Amino acid sequence: MTSSSLPARSVAVAEALTAAGIPGEIVVLPDSARTAAEAAAALGCAVGAIANSLVFRCDGEPLLVMTSGAHRVDTDYLARQLGTGAITRASADQVREATGQAIGGVAPTGHPAPLRTVVDTALQQYEVLWAAAGHPHTVVPMSYEELLRVTAGTPSAVTAD
Repeated sequence: MTSSSLPARSVAVAEALTAAGIPGEIVVLPDSARTAAEAAAALGCAVGAIANSLVFRCDGEPLLVMTSGAHRVDTDYLARQLGTGAITRASADQVREATGQAIGGVAPTGHPAPLRTVVDTALQQYEVLWAAAGHPHTVVPMSYEELLRVTAGTPSAVTAD
């Protein structure tokens, strides 16, 4: 797929992936993959292999959490793990401001500026992860190590169980 056939936001993601040496090619899905369940169904993979990109607010700054689609982030637990103040969900406007992307299509990279990122250690059990690629109809495969590299993320459990 050529970058000219990708949505504009996905082109920025493709460029960031290339710059980071991540070989995964962005896939355009015929239907929306706004949720982990939709993405897993479209890709024929386990919902846990979907690397959800969730944006929170933490200590006055955006915090990107790349979490397994198989569970929810426990913000109190994560704040204790990180030694920070309260972690709260970002609004749709705050997500777009921090990432340049809309909820449902937020990629791990391709943002206007680097974001502090946490990568869920539950994702390391999957050989191939699928992350949104800047648009609700685009996804990109990568390994856990590539996800850590492209985000410069901190590995952490995001829930106690």
